[in-house]
Amino acid sequence: MKVLQILPELNSGGVERGTLEVASRLAAEGHEAIVVSNGGRLVAELERSGARHLARPVHRKRLATLLQIAPFRRLLAAERPDVLHLRSRAPAWVAWLAWRKMDPETRPRLVCTVHGFYSVNAYSAVMTRGERLIAVSESVRAYVLANYQRVDPARLTTIHRGVDPAAYPAGWRAPETWRTRWEQEFPATKGKSLLTLPGRLTRWKGAEDFIAILAQLRGRGLAVHGALVGETHPKKRAYEGELRRAIAAAGLSDHVTLTGVRGDLREIMAESAAVLSLSLDPEAFGRTTLEALCLGRPLAGYGHGGVGEQLAALFPEGAVPAGDRRAMADKLAEWLRPGGGPRSTPGLNREFTLDRMLESTLHIYRELTASPR
Repeated sequence: MKVLQILPELNSGGVERGTLEVASRLAAEGHEAIVVSNGGRLVAELERSGARHLARPVHRKRLATLLQIAPFRRLLAAERPDVLHLRSRAPAWVAWLAWRKMDPETRPRLVCTVHGFYSVNAYSAVMTRGERLIAVSESVRAYVLANYQRVDPARLTTIHRGVDPAAYPAGWRAPETWRTRWEQEFPATKGKSLLTLPGRLTRWKGAEDFIAILAQLRGRGLAVHGALVGETHPKKRAYEGELRRAIAAAGLSDHVTLTGVRGDLREIMAESAAVLSLSLDPEAFGRTTLEALCLGRPLAGYGHGGVGEQLAALFPEGAVPAGDRRAMADKLAEWLRPGGGPRSTPGLNREFTLDRMLESTLHIYRELTASPR
């Protein structure tokens, strides 16, 4: 098969990582994999896997992006992929408008992955135009069916995002050399129980809840240190300043670290007493939470959306009602007290493995290309 995936950019995030993983599996199995995006720091890794990257300015949410429709139609005609896979709304509009004017007998088969709880409007509806649709969680599948009544449930398949257990081995801990470097870079964490909230610094990820929960735990005499691990988008610099002021106002300047973007999140999570998920709105899935569970680290999360599904299936003890800061602090205090800790062991099952995600995705490609138009 020849499969072309399109998304805005290849920098960081679950959409980007999933795109790269599918392309890599296609190339490894002898298929031809192409990714179209505006580029980014994951391009080199993509190309090392044997896939091709074609740079096109399809990332901006503005009308000028529609000028890419005709060039993209020419690209499809030249490359003649068997499958066109749409992964994000702005480039999906370019791709779908190009695709629908092509000969229905020869154009590529169309797949869309719904990666999030998109706002319900005509703009988002483009993600339901595929001949086959993939939802990244049961929560997303239910959301699509509830809000887009014309979607045939038979066209919509849930494929949970997956983690490679070989990359996140259960019980793995970071080497001593890493811990030494970490404590040199962040000396305030030494001798403390590290609580980690991974994710971009945006308001809905629950950083204010994180600060309030840490203040409660410090108030109970627990020696904890909080790590907010994730990049700040250039447009969110004001919010980062707001967070730093909130940390200072809570008396936590020496007890919370904003690490910025890191290449060692696996090590940070492996050395954490607990990893948290405090998103105020439900996560469509939540890849880092699954990575933490795969490592066998305790995950405490608001029990809604995709993270709620992960916890229900893999670590029910870690679920807390959404927005309940006191319940979260109580759970963490119970785990952190001397002789405490989770009563069950976090882990992974096959449903949430990378191998199953890739097998299921390629199965849809094969099934669709073999079916009548």
